[in-house]
Formats: sequence, structure tokens, C-alpha cells
Amino acid sequence: MMLEANCVCVLPLLFFWGLHLAAVAVSGEFVYSGFAGATDLTLHGAAMVTPGGVLQLTDGAAVSKGHAFHPTPLHLRGGGEEDGAAAVRSFSASFVFGIVPVTPGMGGHGLALVVAPSRDLSTGTASSYLGFLNSTSNGSARNHMVAVELDTIQSPEFQDIDDNHVGVDVNSLVSVNSSSAGFYDDRTGEFRNLILVSGEAMQAWVDYDGGATRIDVTLAPVGAEKPSKPLVSASADLSTVITDVAYVGFSAATGKLRTRHYVLGCSFAVDEPAPAIDMARLPGLPHASSKSKLKAALAIALPVVAGVVALATVACVLLLVRRRYRYVELREDWEIEFGAHRLSYKELSRATDGFKKKNLLGTGGFGAVFKGVLPTSGTEVAVKRVTHGSRQGMKEFVAEVATIGRLRHRNLVQLLGYCRLKDELLLAYDYMPNGSVESHLYGGKPALSWAQRFQIIRGVASGLLYLHEEWEQVVVHRDVKASNILLDGEMNARLGDFGLARLHDRGAELHTTVVAGTFGYIAPELALTGRASPLTDVFAFGAFLLEVATGRRPVEEAMDGSSSRRFMLVDWVFEHWRNESLAEVVDPRIQGDYDVGELSLALRVGLLCSHPLASVRPGMRQVMQYLAGDAPLPELAPTTHHMGMSMLLLLQNQGFDSSIVMVSSSSSSVSLDTCLSGGR
Repeated sequence: MMLEANCVCVLPLLFFWGLHLAAVAVSGEFVYSGFAGATDLTLHGAAMVTPGGVLQLTDGAAVSKGHAFHPTPLHLRGGGEEDGAAAVRSFSASFVFGIVPVTPGMGGHGLALVVAPSRDLSTGTASSYLGFLNSTSNGSARNHMVAVELDTIQSPEFQDIDDNHVGVDVNSLVSVNSSSAGFYDDRTGEFRNLILVSGEAMQAWVDYDGGATRIDVTLAPVGAEKPSKPLVSASADLSTVITDVAYVGFSAATGKLRTRHYVLGCSFAVDEPAPAIDMARLPGLPHASSKSKLKAALAIALPVVAGVVALATVACVLLLVRRRYRYVELREDWEIEFGAHRLSYKELSRATDGFKKKNLLGTGGFGAVFKGVLPTSGTEVAVKRVTHGSRQGMKEFVAEVATIGRLRHRNLVQLLGYCRLKDELLLAYDYMPNGSVESHLYGGKPALSWAQRFQIIRGVASGLLYLHEEWEQVVVHRDVKASNILLDGEMNARLGDFGLARLHDRGAELHTTVVAGTFGYIAPELALTGRASPLTDVFAFGAFLLEVATGRRPVEEAMDGSSSRRFMLVDWVFEHWRNESLAEVVDPRIQGDYDVGELSLALRVGLLCSHPLASVRPGMRQVMQYLAGDAPLPELAPTTHHMGMSMLLLLQNQGFDSSIVMVSSSSSSVSLDTCLSGGR
């Protein structure tokens, strides 16, 4: 319950009824020593006050969010309410929090103290956006927000330093400054680490100095004195950020990893230090004492269990030996080097209900794919099952584990784990509920709007930029196409199927490989030399971009099977560009419902990326700049562009048939990514 300074007369009545006062607010100052009785909090999403007086922001569900705000608006600018141009006054906040992962040590994503112009953060997205921003609002000066994030997942798109950090955010999740979680010992001056997902309560202090325009954030174990040296300091003039009337609260979110985020108490003050939280009145952090209870239970149960196990061992040994020979899991040296998460066959079998046909999503050139739910976490997965009988299958398996097992980007399909048996290989990926882009273009799924298509294009470009320039090695995907672009629950694009991927060190000489890919996406120099490079991926991306904008495949066979009459999408779009009739190539399903400037830009970028001369094609960083409007698009050269497409047709007519250039053709098999998405 919150009381303003002019309402102190109500206090005797409340004490008379015996109600616990969770918070007292006076002239921009409030303190919550626990939240029992705090009925005026503004709560949204998963947020709630537990019967024990703990503010619970997330409840352990995957991909959820929760918000909680102090109900009274605060005037943070000097000179009173009428002086909207005045500088933001100094303010301080303190709060006690706890992050309790469902699976010990595996938490996500995090929570944040937020100062915002409104208590309504419903447009915020879960996962890496921490519930208070989204892909559209992130980075916008119109947010008028400042936040202190406690983040347990490293997100490369936000330039996170690690998966256990504290950051100062101003209108964006790209922090002004950040540091790994911990504190500086006042006695020794040494830095001591703190693990945010430890399940232990901690206290944070946030101090803004209006005169120095500096934000200091300090962290310490709960009960410890506030360290004199802050953990993070950031220069930020909040006079250009915070509005006169602002609200203070918390936002938290989870991703695939299920976690509970709690706040036990908090306080806030303007022009003075935040009032002390009464630690004696704080509720206990849920499950905080589970370790000690577990140890006591084990001390009693272990001797009994040991006796039972000893008696049962003899009876079970024959069964175990039999099952061992049937389900022998293989491990080799390269698995240690690449370190992907190992899953047991038993877990994957249970997840897919014994790989029953009802869970079959589809079959491809190297095996079948099943939908499942991991029993330990409840995570939906797609399990690819490959037999050892195919040497190419083993080669693909090694490539996928070696590559995608170590990649981390929001526009790449995440490999969750793998298993190897004597006779087969299994890969477990994130399940993509909205299918592949191909299924929406040709497979009967709902048509994509232009806004969704442009978001998909930018997402794929971001993923390729990460593969080509931002990871520790250069990753050439070699099979970028519509069936390998999947859509998650929020219609974000995820690039998958790394079975043909190749890695090399930066600056290393490119090696000749067997020509692989899908005709229509293969760059001319790849067909001629067999050397895959980032620019061959750019060519495939260009074909994909044109395909998304027009709703037509890069190559379409003539009705009579004649190769001389085969439809070439790049030539068709280029001809309309030369005739200034680009509007005629737009997918009829989005006619009249698109941004003319964006669509024209996308088509011209697609043509530039599809240029037959590799030296003319842009890199993916340039592509991202073009799509964002941050760089001017160069003019196309009409003659060489058209001649290059004719060259491709000539190459196929002179011997590059489907057995060479259509290793993963969508017309001959169901790709992995179609299978992962649930489409057949």
C-alpha cells in the first residue's frame, strides 16, 4: 500500500486494522521492505505478489515477461512541473533481487530497473529484449527510458560482453557501459565475482548525479555494506532522455531457459540517497534454502538408497548390458573440441515418443526429422535422425555439430544438443512453429505481408553478417535458400541447415570443394571454380531476396521441360528494372500493401547481390547498410548483369546437371528446415 505525504492521517486507521505497510512514499521517495499488502502496484504479464510478500516478475515459464511499477508518478526535473526544459535532478534507487533458474546454473534472460514515461510496457518483447523494448523501438530516442539491466544471456546483436553482466541502458539494449557482475572489496580492493543465476539474493544500488551527469551502479551480496567503488559508471545526461513525469519499476523476461525473477524489496529517493531497506522485514527468496534442505535429505536417504541399489545391481546388470549393446553412444576426440551439448538417446526417444510416425515432420536426403518435447525442460525441439549408412550423412553431421553447435545469434537456428549411437546420429534443434519461408511462399501457409518479408530479409542479412564477419572464423553457409530460412513464434527469420557449411580462418586461401547447393542460388564463379566464399553466399542471398519480393522461384522449369525456355528470376526482374516497370514483379499477394521505397530498395539490392561478377557484389555489412538506408546504393551495370545470367544457363546446358548442382534441391527432397518447421 502506498501513501503520499499528504495522506499521513490515514496511518492510524491502517494500523488499527492491523495491515502491514509494504511501502511509504513521501515527495518522490518510497521504500518497500517486502511487498505484502502492496495492492496498488501496477502489474503486467507474469508479475504478481506472492502470499509471502515477494514480487515475482516471471513464474518459470519459457518466453515470458512481467512488469511491476510503483503507481505514483515522480517529477524528476528541477524547477517544478512547469519547467519541462530543466535538468533532471539527482536520484537514487536500491533493490534486493534474486534470479532462480529452474535448471541450476542455466538462467535466462534477465531483469531490469526501468525509469519510463509510462507504466505500460506491453509492447516489450520477451527473451533478449528483457520485456521493455522490441526490435522496432530498440534504439529510438522516443523511448525516453533509462534502465539498469541484470542480464544472464550474451546477445551479440546488443554487443553484450558476456552472459553474466550488469549494464546501463539509455533508450537501447546496447549498453552505454557494462561490467561482469561482481563488486570491489573495500578492504582489499579486489574484484569479486557474483553469479546472477546462483539463486542467491543480491542488492543493487543505482545513483544518478544530475550535476556530473553520471550513473553509478553498485552490486553486493544481500546484507553486505554498499561498496564504495561502483561496479559500473556511465556518463549520460538524462535531461535529454527522462520526461518530467516518470515512473519507476521493474521488467523481467525469459527465453528458452525457464527462470524465476524476484524482487524482495526496493527504495527510491530524489536529491538524496535512497532510504534504507529494512532487511529484517524482507521475505525469504523462494527456494533459497533448497541446497541445505537437499543436503539434509541426502544424509538420511543415501545409506538407504545405497543398500537398495546394491541389491538391485545384480538383477539389473544383464538388462543393462543388453541395452548397452543396443544403444551404444559413440564419442570421439573432435566432440571434445567442438563441445556441443550432449543429449542422451533415452531423452531424445522420450521427447519424440519413441520416434513414432505421428511425430514425423518430414524426410530429407540424409534422414528423417521428428517433433518432440524435451522431458526435463519442456522445450519443443526438432530431432534430425541420420543413419551411418551414408558417408555424406556423417560428413554433414560433423559439419553441423562443428559449426552451428558453437554459433550464437538470434537469426540462426539454435542447435540444442546431439547424440551418436552405433548405427545412427541425432541432432536436436529449436522447433520453429511458423515453418519455412518457402512454405509461406508456395506451400499453402498464410501469405506474408510486406512488413514481415522485409523483416525476414533484414534478419537473414544480419545472420549472414555474423557468419561472414563477426564470428571467430569465416563461415560460408553454401545453401542459403527459402526452404532453409525458418520462422520462429514471433516471425523472426532463422537461417538453418549447416550441413554444407565450410569454415576457414580470415585471410586464408579458399580451397576447391565439390560444387554443392541448389541451382538458381549458385554463383557463376562457384560453378566454374568450385571455390565457395562469402560472396557466393551473397549471390544466394540476392536470389532469396528477389524470391521473397516477387513470390517466384529463382529458376522455374518450362512446361515442356525445355532448358532453353527455363524462367530465370534475376533476368526477369532485371529486365523490368531496365524498363522502369519494377511494380510489375511484385508478388500479387501483397499488391497495394507495401512501402514502395522499401520494396524498390529490396529489389535493387537483390539485383546487386545477384551480379555475376563477384567483385561487384557487396559484402553483408554493406547490404545491412543499404537495407537500413545508411549508405547509397550504387547503380547497376546493365550489360554484364544480363550476360552473367545467360552464362549460368549455358553452364547447366554444358554439363552441370542436377546430380552436381542440385545437392539439396527443394524439388527432389524435403529439406531439414522444412522438417524443423512442421511443414511437409
